[in-house]
Amino acid sequence: MTIFSPALRVLWAAALFAGATAFAQSQGPAPAKPSRAPRTLPLTKFYDTPNPLLAGKPGELIRSEPFGEYDLPYEISAVRILYHSRSPNREDVAVSGLVLVPDGTPPAGGWPVIAWAHDFIGSARQCAPSLQRNLNEGPLLSMYVGLGYAVVASDYAGLGASFPNAALDMRSNALDVIYSVSAARAALPQLGTKWVAAGYSQGGLAAVGVAEAVSEVGDPNYLGAIAISGVAEAQEIFERLAQGPSHRTLVFLAQGIKSVFPEFRVEEMLTDKAILLYQHISQACEAGLGPELAANEMLKPGWENSRYVKEFFARNTPGRKPVHGPLLLTSGEADPEVPSALTATVVARLCKQKDRLLFVKYPGLDASAVLKESVSEQISWIRARFAGLPAPSNCP
Repeated sequence: MTIFSPALRVLWAAALFAGATAFAQSQGPAPAKPSRAPRTLPLTKFYDTPNPLLAGKPGELIRSEPFGEYDLPYEISAVRILYHSRSPNREDVAVSGLVLVPDGTPPAGGWPVIAWAHDFIGSARQCAPSLQRNLNEGPLLSMYVGLGYAVVASDYAGLGASFPNAALDMRSNALDVIYSVSAARAALPQLGTKWVAAGYSQGGLAAVGVAEAVSEVGDPNYLGAIAISGVAEAQEIFERLAQGPSHRTLVFLAQGIKSVFPEFRVEEMLTDKAILLYQHISQACEAGLGPELAANEMLKPGWENSRYVKEFFARNTPGRKPVHGPLLLTSGEADPEVPSALTATVVARLCKQKDRLLFVKYPGLDASAVLKESVSEQISWIRARFAGLPAPSNCP
């Protein structure tokens, strides 16, 4: 599937990295670190925390450690972080993540920061991007770092650290992204104060969620957000998935609803056969590894009419709150999961509430192709934000 793919097809980014970075141009092409097996790294004591936690403010750093076992160019340093965030019910939770920084002397004011929101990769602890040697989206993130940015990449609560995972919940993921930035600065003083958010697929929704929630947090250093594919009304996304080849993703939706609304009974949504798959997902990073189920065997009739399902859809539909700062939204007109026509509904709502928005459509492309083709648009937009230039908008 495209919107919830467990791994990005971004080999092209490695080539961009070799040719695009300023320091690579001055020092020669950066050799890639050799691949090592297995691709998934072990959960270590770094990720372990007591539950309940010792009290901490959102964004407060719990601990950090340099880590050198990722498949990254040698000119990039990686530091794992563990920090305080908040659950959907405002409980204190520990969240893991990663900070990537260029080696060398940072510019005046520190490295500008891109806070990255990853796509959906599962809900088990071992699915965390910081536990994958390629970081799930490592070539793309390496490209950002090669262009002179620090990247702060949250795993989201429940991936890595042992707390419940609010799967597919835009607001929870967004808060984890927001709070990762201050934690990263505490771990690495060479990071600057200014930052933008960017995300792909489900992370695109989280990036819009950052734009909606950042005013509540009150961070004046936030400059805007990029959503690369995946932005639409939640109900339209999941009803579409339920009828297609990605219907198994609906077990993760049930888990997300349960995390946000503990009183929700998954048996009201999932069939007995699907419950077996639901029980499997806490141990694996792909629903496809469980028992085989046809689309018409997943959901009980009228599942979408549940009060909790409706509330979850409302909570995860972007454009129902004003956003803070400018937005760049990209989408593919040929994306089978979330085509531009679905994104346009959200765009119209954002424009109606006078948000500053640039919406770029790519004819004939799906989500992974948009990720590749929009790189120049992304970088141009990001550079302009850090330069303090007026943000473009094509709202009517």
